[in-house]
Amino acid sequence: MPNGSLDKFLFRDDSLGQRPRPVLSWPQRFRILRGVASALLYLHVEWEHVVIHRDVKASNGLLDAEFNPRLGDFGLAKLHDHGANPSTTRAVGTLGYLAPELTRTSKATASSDVYSFGALVLEVVCGRRPVEPKALPEELVLVDWLWERWTAGRWADVVDHRLGEDYDREEAVVGYKSGALVLPVAWPRTREVVRYLDGGDVTEVPPLPSPSTEYDDSEGNDGFDDFVHL
Repeated sequence: MPNGSLDKFLFRDDSLGQRPRPVLSWPQRFRILRGVASALLYLHVEWEHVVIHRDVKASNGLLDAEFNPRLGDFGLAKLHDHGANPSTTRAVGTLGYLAPELTRTSKATASSDVYSFGALVLEVVCGRRPVEPKALPEELVLVDWLWERWTAGRWADVVDHRLGEDYDREEAVVGYKSGALVLPVAWPRTREVVRYLDGGDVTEVPPLPSPSTEYDDSEGNDGFDDFVHL
């Protein structure tokens, strides 16, 4: 693909002497998110079989000359019939994108792809990785940091600073809330995520769970700590 992978535009590692890439504009970012969400909807619902990608992440989002996205690298993907019970015996994927359930069941599902996509949404909005080892301790895990900023009424702090004020605030909230809904107590379906992003209307997105239910162990969901500290 002419423009390579999405991660090259979101992150820059100066230690590798990487050539600076142009900053993705907000319309480009939101179009990329809509495109990847539509791809997942096709894989999970609209094709004759269910395809679980199992490695949705920024480096597997490939960009054409017009910055339209393509979901690439299906090396870990699994296919099964609609209505069948997917069976896998090994948790695979990338740290920061792995759904907590995978550490217990090793069973990849459409929901675990949605979790990974939620992490990708937050990356695109914030311009940083789901787990950033060089960040301050309170900012190490992106979801935790975003939640703290949201509850403090400072959600705009997390929007990629390279955008300045040049972004659509309502779409940013839609993106943030859609991504934050990867919290296990609020997992949406693929079709619901596509609807949120296509509408770009914050009123379409359900409210985030309260802090007391952020990580609800009653359903066996342990949040990011399951795999951040493996």
